[in-house]
Amino acid sequence: MIRIDRDSPTCDDVHLLLSEHLADMFATSPAESVHALDHSALSAPSITFWTAREDGKLLGCGALKLLDSPTGRARHGEIKSMRTRATARGRGVATLMLRHILDDARARNLEHVYLETGTEDYFAPARRLYARHGFTKCPPFADYVLDPNSLFMELRL
Repeated sequence: MIRIDRDSPTCDDVHLLLSEHLADMFATSPAESVHALDHSALSAPSITFWTAREDGKLLGCGALKLLDSPTGRARHGEIKSMRTRATARGRGVATLMLRHILDDARARNLEHVYLETGTEDYFAPARRLYARHGFTKCPPFADYVLDPNSLFMELRL
């Protein structure tokens, strides 16, 4: 059975998966268009990080970053670092993780969840996943700017 639990992005196996993720992002997109976070950035207080595991074996990860609000109460979140190990792809891990993150966002009474993903063919499966769950294209949010290598998406909760 696949379990999703809060975890530390600094665990050895997670660190390795995140390093692989970053390497793929830099191999796929120009450096100025890579917005993936490393394990230390994912340890920030504004970020909740989860892993999906089966019998203790890491299958994937994902995070929710609370976006700043002038009122002090976060009303928006951003999905970060969604990644499934190559050996676990096709098993629904990303869908389980996305549902978990969205459930958490709803429990926090967030109004919107945003994300940034790439426009290259490499990111097509991710774009399809998010579209299947109701995400739609939107303008850049937070500190992002228009970038031909980035697609911005949102989901109203």
